[in-house]
Amino acid sequence: MNIHRRLEQANDNAAAFWLAQARAHGWQSRTRPGFTAVHCARTPDDSHRLLVTRPYAEPGAVEEELADVLAAWSTVRFTLEDPYGGLDLTRFGATRMPVMPVMTREPGPVTGGPRALPVVSEGPDRSLLTVDEARDGDTFAEVEHAIVDGFPLPARQPWTRGGALPERLLDDPGCRAWLGRIDGTTAGACLTYDNGEATGLYWVATLPAHRGRGVARAVVETALAQARPDRPATLVATALGEPLYRKLGFSVQRSTCWWTRTSAES
Repeated sequence: MNIHRRLEQANDNAAAFWLAQARAHGWQSRTRPGFTAVHCARTPDDSHRLLVTRPYAEPGAVEEELADVLAAWSTVRFTLEDPYGGLDLTRFGATRMPVMPVMTREPGPVTGGPRALPVVSEGPDRSLLTVDEARDGDTFAEVEHAIVDGFPLPARQPWTRGGALPERLLDDPGCRAWLGRIDGTTAGACLTYDNGEATGLYWVATLPAHRGRGVARAVVETALAQARPDRPATLVATALGEPLYRKLGFSVQRSTCWWTRTSAES
């Protein structure tokens, strides 16, 4: 598989995931070939999300489009993902963050083969670890809480139900949520999004009290096995998560550059 094709599938999946959130929240969005913008608007200074999804010949043209979006939405804070690394957003008051790898996994069963839900295993301390799909509002709220506190999402703390991930996301056919519990207590979670070409993994989180007990691996393995293993899987990894994803068959396609601005441009 051409590396550029897999990278574009990862980019498109991320854009689709953010557009799904825009629909669930009732946010504005803008899309054009190669560029997607989402007007996150829970509060006036919420960080808007912008994604570059295709290579560009002229970085200046992308930067001018960004300027138009920031002006139209009176943007205070934003995060922009640029997997091609050619933009310089310092003139917008943005800071370049450490690069993170875009990783993909070829279609196929996870190690050990597909599993039936729920996954049940005994940890080294003889605790019972289960992973289930969240199919109702209460269980989805547990997933949301685990992501807000475990990923974490500081802007959404303290957690309030539906503040980060509204239950309406469950109505989107591409969105699925996965909840890990240890002895019945919430321990970790993640979301997956299937846009018809690939399955993206998002916000893989383990609560601090349960780290080092195999929760993230169990949640990800379950999600991969159940959420269309016949499609390639995609994600953007943190430094801590990358070794796990390599063990599960993911490989790096490219490092993506993130730019963030945390206050209005002076």
